[in-house]
Amino acid sequence: MGFTVRGDESSDDGTEDRSAICRFQGGETQAFDELMQRHQRRAYAFAYHLTKGHDEAGDVVADTFLRVYRSLNRFRGDSSFSSWLYRIELNCFLDIRKRARYRSVLNLDEALGGHDGLVVMNNADDRQTPHDHLERRERHSAIEKAVKRLCPEQREAFTMFQIEEMSYVDIAKVLEIPIGTIKSRLHRARFQLRRSLVPHDSRVHA
Repeated sequence: MGFTVRGDESSDDGTEDRSAICRFQGGETQAFDELMQRHQRRAYAFAYHLTKGHDEAGDVVADTFLRVYRSLNRFRGDSSFSSWLYRIELNCFLDIRKRARYRSVLNLDEALGGHDGLVVMNNADDRQTPHDHLERRERHSAIEKAVKRLCPEQREAFTMFQIEEMSYVDIAKVLEIPIGTIKSRLHRARFQLRRSLVPHDSRVHA
């Protein structure tokens, strides 16, 4: 069974979080320990869902709470604390993966016209020729640039659904927006990616 992001916080949880946050922002740094103890188990479960490994999950959680500690004075309660925490945790995971130079290559053909418009991840084949490897690197670079050109909302939804393989329900809960909005953003992101990648595909197969 996969990880499922918890829905709206219970009244008691939300009240306790707000109390601890107010006390922390008032100078009672020990109040942070209450927040960490209350959310650490769920944070680890989410990190393990993302990383599929205990060691990396621990790194993600550690970085997450350090970043939360440094940012908590700026928290204004526009979203629930748990949703804010999950978004920070996702960003920490992406940063750690980037630092580790983790790379999977997006299949350009699928990105341009695959089933259901999905983009899939494929590992490089050891039997590929040097020319094939060069072409893959060029494809990878083109797709990375195209994803970076997406607007922040589309890039966020695309990364969470297509790369991190989170469900519509989990994304909607983390971002606190309707599932229909998630699907709309993904549809627009795929359209923009196809439009951006068509010129590269034409050059590769010319």
